[in-house]
Amino acid sequence: MRLTGTGHASMRIDTAAGSILCDPWVNPAYFASWFPFPDNSQLDWESLGRTDYLYVSHLHRDHFDAAHLKRFISKKATVLLPEYPTSELEDELRELGFTSFIKTKTNEVVELDGGLKVMIQALTSPTDGPIGDSSLWVEHDGIRLLNQNDARPTDLGTFAELGHVHAHLLQFSGAIWYPMVYELPTAAKTAFGKQKRDRQFDRTWRYIDDLKASHVFPIAGPPCFLDDELWQFNDVFGDEGNIFPDQSVFMAEYAKVGGTNGVVLLPGSVAELTTDSCETSHPVPVDDFFANKLAHLEEMRERKRPIIAAERAGWRHPEVDVLKEMKRRIEPLLEESLYLAKGVGGPVRFDLVSTDDAGAESVESIVVDFPGKQVRPYADEKVRYRFRTERVLVEHLLFTGEVDWVNSLFLSCRFSAARIGQYNEFVYAFFKCLSEERLQYAEGWYDEHERSSDAEDIKLGDWTVQRRCPHLKADLTRFGIVEGDQLTCQLHGWRFDLASGRCLTSVGHKIRAHKEQQPEAEPAG
Repeated sequence: MRLTGTGHASMRIDTAAGSILCDPWVNPAYFASWFPFPDNSQLDWESLGRTDYLYVSHLHRDHFDAAHLKRFISKKATVLLPEYPTSELEDELRELGFTSFIKTKTNEVVELDGGLKVMIQALTSPTDGPIGDSSLWVEHDGIRLLNQNDARPTDLGTFAELGHVHAHLLQFSGAIWYPMVYELPTAAKTAFGKQKRDRQFDRTWRYIDDLKASHVFPIAGPPCFLDDELWQFNDVFGDEGNIFPDQSVFMAEYAKVGGTNGVVLLPGSVAELTTDSCETSHPVPVDDFFANKLAHLEEMRERKRPIIAAERAGWRHPEVDVLKEMKRRIEPLLEESLYLAKGVGGPVRFDLVSTDDAGAESVESIVVDFPGKQVRPYADEKVRYRFRTERVLVEHLLFTGEVDWVNSLFLSCRFSAARIGQYNEFVYAFFKCLSEERLQYAEGWYDEHERSSDAEDIKLGDWTVQRRCPHLKADLTRFGIVEGDQLTCQLHGWRFDLASGRCLTSVGHKIRAHKEQQPEAEPAG
């Protein structure tokens, strides 16, 4: 089995029975804020795109690059489609010209021509990617590979049961806006960033330990930020709170915990896998490349400036009445929302910043009032969540009919945020569900999980707790850590006060727990 690195979470898998191209991403994503690093735009995509099978793990735009798929990827390729609750991924791919699909069933092995076997595990909670994320398992001639990309399965047992895995490809770096965009003192932001960075690595070590593959490949990050406004997010400033460590940092951290089987893939690297070896060749020496990371980024920044400028030129739509359009699109969804609206529990404020030709700044504040089921001008009330962004970005979202503001505005990091109290997952769940189809699915998912009972208990330290995390059902026998009276689920870093059952990380998600009674000491003598 030959594995060719094609950048970020993308790779091409070649076997005697056919080739699979995974998640090809080249063009900037999220309002031109994310670029693949190292740069993969100069690969021979005409050749790479002549593939037998295409696998797109999910619709996040650093995995689903519509322009690149349309231009470079052969429409003769058969798409390996995850089993998602909505048809959006299939619909988008059909619109790009793909016509051949194998609709897989989650956790069911499919045997393709020539003895090539694949299995896709789809994750389908409203907080998994843009309504879904997935992992791809591949086997041919006794060699097995798991492309976990940036999916977060609750455990990897389903893959391990299929036989020893020889190549495990998984995310290790950050892929979100927290904590960088929050309006916090520098010291607090650094502390929160360091905590998140450590959690990312801890989660990665747990996945690696669960699967025990022969070789581990760090993929699916980090992106790089080439716009001058976002340049500070690159991990080149010695900031211990930066959540975007690169592959060289992964290798150093992995060595600290005893890891000796890590393999880095640059764009153009080729790994030849057998059941007992992995021989890798690179277009340039890996250590030298990362030693000169800043120079590579600076060169990329200059080369990509025209691309960013061209993207910016298309954002402005002054003909869009933002308040009127937000009311038209969002208010019907607020009326239909029960669980998400209740979960948000209050008004969310958007401060939209405009700058005129003279450089003067003005701000229009709009509130999405979840209890009141309306979108209206801000009325000086207290809000728990506030977002501040350029007005042109919201104009563009409304002009294009974007149904997922997480998979566009929020992942762009082109905003700042402030909140009072805990993180609230329902805020972001709602703003990725700005369509009837998505909203109905999310409401049904929360309804089903609200009513379901989780009867199985486990012991963690002195506590008896429910086995599955109330957040996304992670197995706490694997991911649960108890320190004193608090439990942390290492899969997403959520914390719970065991005495009360209260979630300390977000609204809702109460855990069932009680402390074991200690036996009374017998009288002396």
